[in-house]
Amino acid sequence: MTAHDLRSQLASLTTEAFRPELADIDRLPTLDIARLMNAEDAGVPAAVAGQLPRISAAIDAVAARMTRGGRLIYAGAGTAGRLGVLDASECPPTFNTDPAQVIGLIAGGPEAMVTSVEGAEDSDELARADLDALKLTAEDSVVGVSASGRTPYAVGAVEHARAQGALTIGLACNEHSALAAAAEHGIEIVVGPELITGSTRLKAGTAQKLVLNMLSTITMIRLGKTYGNLMVDVRASNAKLRARSRRIVALATGAGDPEIERALTESGGEVKTAILVLLADVDGPAAACLLEDSGGHLRAALARATG
Repeated sequence: MTAHDLRSQLASLTTEAFRPELADIDRLPTLDIARLMNAEDAGVPAAVAGQLPRISAAIDAVAARMTRGGRLIYAGAGTAGRLGVLDASECPPTFNTDPAQVIGLIAGGPEAMVTSVEGAEDSDELARADLDALKLTAEDSVVGVSASGRTPYAVGAVEHARAQGALTIGLACNEHSALAAAAEHGIEIVVGPELITGSTRLKAGTAQKLVLNMLSTITMIRLGKTYGNLMVDVRASNAKLRARSRRIVALATGAGDPEIERALTESGGEVKTAILVLLADVDGPAAACLLEDSGGHLRAALARATG
């Protein structure tokens, strides 16, 4: 693609549109700019709301595959790639997932998290190589993320994944995007032109973050990683999370500190198991077996125990 072609393509994108009414924004008082920016951001949730049926259909498809052992893989460049890596990296401490279950791929590799890697986003071949290194299977789900919806790395990832039989989702912020068209599940969150022309880390980035939060969080709910709205699979890897673990057991069971400590000791520190110990009045090994037989779903394990 020539520079002229790319310029023409960008000019056609809503996310790249110039807003003449904001041409003097740099002359405004700081508080006025902050108010403008805040008002812009307020419209993002409404744009997401318009795509909720598509988002929920994608989540159900991802959860079905992950139940069978599949992985959730994000692929993007720049801000979109960083948001995918962020979402993936927060799943192990929040939901006690294996780090290999939810993966974030960013064009240019780990270096691109903190600096620009020239040309990486323009390479669909790089996307194919990154996915091949993961030994993609038909049970995996690949989410291409791109504000423009045209980034070759994201589009290439989705096209390659679909050819391998994997589930594909294309998350973009422009209508009629190549990314959404390439995916089985196309999600287009149209947030409009940015406050700063073409700075898609702003409203577009916020929209992507909201959708990625939904994809991972609701998938984990479907997989039994929560009990109600409690993070019962939280990994207690530091002092704050250990305190949170005890609080979660208390909220779920109403038990006192001595009972909670006993249950956590019996369950090797596993919150979900400790809750089952207390609610079903079983010992740690029995609780662990009930959970295993119930696919890790605490409500199902409780139903088995109380019959």
